[in-house]
Amino acid sequence: MDTHPLSLDGERLTIQDLVAVAHAARPVSLADAARPRINASRAWVDELLARGTPTVYGINTGFGVFANVPIRPDQSARLMRNLILSHSAGVGAPLDEEIVRATMAIRANTLAKGFSGVRSVVIETLLAMLNRGVHPIIPSKGSVGASGDLAPLSHLVLVMSRDAQDREDESGETFYQGTRMSGKRAMELAGISRIELQAKEGLALNNGTTVSAAIAALAVADAENLARHADIALAMSLEAIRGLSSPFDERLNRATGHAGQLATAQNVRVLLEGSRLVDSTARVQDAYSFRCAPQVVGAARDAIEHARRIVAEEINAATDNPLIFLDIEGENKARSGGNFHGEALALVANSLATAVAEIGNISERRTFRLCSAHLSDGLPMMLVEGGGTNSGLMMAQVTAAALVSDNKTLAHPDSVDSIPTSADQEDHVSMSANAARHAREIVWNSTRIVAIELIAAAQGIDLRLKNLGQSMELLGRGTRAAHARLRREIPFLDRDRILSPDIERAVELIQTGELSRAMNSEN
Repeated sequence: MDTHPLSLDGERLTIQDLVAVAHAARPVSLADAARPRINASRAWVDELLARGTPTVYGINTGFGVFANVPIRPDQSARLMRNLILSHSAGVGAPLDEEIVRATMAIRANTLAKGFSGVRSVVIETLLAMLNRGVHPIIPSKGSVGASGDLAPLSHLVLVMSRDAQDREDESGETFYQGTRMSGKRAMELAGISRIELQAKEGLALNNGTTVSAAIAALAVADAENLARHADIALAMSLEAIRGLSSPFDERLNRATGHAGQLATAQNVRVLLEGSRLVDSTARVQDAYSFRCAPQVVGAARDAIEHARRIVAEEINAATDNPLIFLDIEGENKARSGGNFHGEALALVANSLATAVAEIGNISERRTFRLCSAHLSDGLPMMLVEGGGTNSGLMMAQVTAAALVSDNKTLAHPDSVDSIPTSADQEDHVSMSANAARHAREIVWNSTRIVAIELIAAAQGIDLRLKNLGQSMELLGRGTRAAHARLRREIPFLDRDRILSPDIERAVELIQTGELSRAMNSEN
């Protein structure tokens, strides 16, 4: 991870940058180049308030169904504070800290584009919170993805903002230095001044797709990592069953032209280079879960890549409403629209969810075959010696099956489930936050499904080599390194033991990338 300060200018934030901020607490700052745009946009808002015209939504009007209610300039601060208080209506368990950090970084980046009419102190306050570890508690449920993620973002804004009364019970909650406390207390301890929001600023902070984008971005990064490790699990399983290499032939896979398929096949070929277990039987063809893995995991890879492109665009998008464009001729330089609508995110989150569910689905099928003596080329039933007294990996496979079934429910496309809100003013919504949250949960499930396959494949390899009276030298160079790294954490199952810790150790090897790094060091 890059640890030098990340400068946000509204244009060049990457998913990799976001992961570094979310996971590794990479410091952030506001780019100097963004300040003139921010200041000019804010100056126009101030001019509008001084003139009293034109009428611009959310600056001198109410919100949503109250868009036609005029608001006097001396009511602006109260309007912004009431917006944040009334919209802090989320429910459910708090979002993970990494999602909150990603959300804060994306929102700061959005405002840095200079279309939102906020003061630079608003952005600098967000960045100070990030750098000093003030993490607002944001309930995970309550957004319909249009007008953006209003409820969750309002809970964030509670912490950074105040009114003249500055009531602690209206300052939200945070985690700060491992302790849950009021937002007011956390900001005091961190030495960060809370701000009184001025005209437009509350709306600029809570109106947009930021939470949806944060969850989706982290899900994309984790999905890409999972796909790499799914190839490792596949290659190890192939060796355990003494499978065939022909489905991974470059010529065969190039005949379709699908980039993801070619990548999966290439990865498996590299992992198996030097293997004397594959192609060592008279079998003509393997089952689809092995033979068609390039087509299935490759298609998932392509879907993940598409999701990456859309999410990368969204984390650099201006998504509040209205937006201010100073190059417009005439008095009214604001334009109302629908950039807060999360349809683009919802659709790719739906696709990402289905793609990752398929990675888990085909992985579980291979685990099932490894655990079945009549499907595994003679490996012991449930991959354990002394079956009967020992149950082996029986329940690990059942857990994988349960997770696969859970994924099928979670993969329902949230975007088709629009429901009208705000007295039918908001009559079509995206459900992008739900879609992103479900996609991320599927990544969580599928990571454990692949972890179980890794354990089963390593167990199968050990049993196969023991039966053959051979050493690890029969394995491919990449799979031998992956097996060795796995065995440093998870010993051979010679008798029944609690398996949950083994599964979580394998998950950690996936999530940290240690398994893929061990394999790459051999190639």
